[in-house]
Amino acid sequence: MRTILVTVLAAMLSATSAHAADIAAGKAKATEICAACHGENGISVTENTPSLAGQPDQFIQWQLVFFKGGARKSDIMNPVAEVLSNEEIRNLGAYYASLTPPQGAKPDDNPDLSKKGEMAAKGRRCASCHTDSFAGTKAVARIAGQREEYLVKALHDYKSGIRSGGGGAAMADVAYPLSEEEITALAHYLSRL
Repeated sequence: MRTILVTVLAAMLSATSAHAADIAAGKAKATEICAACHGENGISVTENTPSLAGQPDQFIQWQLVFFKGGARKSDIMNPVAEVLSNEEIRNLGAYYASLTPPQGAKPDDNPDLSKKGEMAAKGRRCASCHTDSFAGTKAVARIAGQREEYLVKALHDYKSGIRSGGGGAAMADVAYPLSEEEITALAHYLSRL
């Protein structure tokens, strides 16, 4: 199954240069099927639902392919992704990547917790994949400014093995040894960047 997904994704990504993504079409599709949960302009206001604005193009594409193929499980996302064409996936990736990412939505009401989160990020070498600004790159997620409770959920999902796909193995290795305090601190710190 994983081999099939990787083959499909590689074919889709290699076709990207032959078929330029249509940001306007991506916006139309996002308005139709994504905005209700992920928010207008990709800024989520729904608990445990990530903001997609400013996510790297390839990251969006990978995640949609993982949902489409069933490698990533979600009662909501699997049926949505199943009906997307490769062109629609490319367009959605380009559209969300073109948007201004969320800025740390909340003021830092707990600087001590942020300091612990910053230390945990350094100790776990989060910047080695997510970049020094935590803006992500290529198929690696932007985590700066992401919803705090979603970051907690994602780290728990990686830690428990519920979430896989892409960098799932690397994330499982990072998340598994995290304590609850470190997860809370990381999410607090990253959400305010």
